[in-house]
Amino acid sequence: MPRLKSAKKAMRKSRTQQQRNRAQRSQLRTAVRKVRAAKSAAEATAAFLEASRLLDRAGRKNLVHRNTASRTKSRLAKMVASRP
Repeated sequence: MPRLKSAKKAMRKSRTQQQRNRAQRSQLRTAVRKVRAAKSAAEATAAFLEASRLLDRAGRKNLVHRNTASRTKSRLAKMVASRP
């Protein structure tokens, strides 16, 4: 346990940020999963728009690496475009 006041505050802040990151990463992964599991092209397109928005934000906020977000978005777009 930290003894210094500043170290205690840093621990509180990091715990808060960790919880926020975990929630956002979970939301992102769920959105990507919905695109992959979509039954119809319309459903896939709608899910892709949501996932795309979340991926862009995650890349900007360094939740995932910017290139990883871009690559995932590209692969999902390719998958959605090939749906009958």
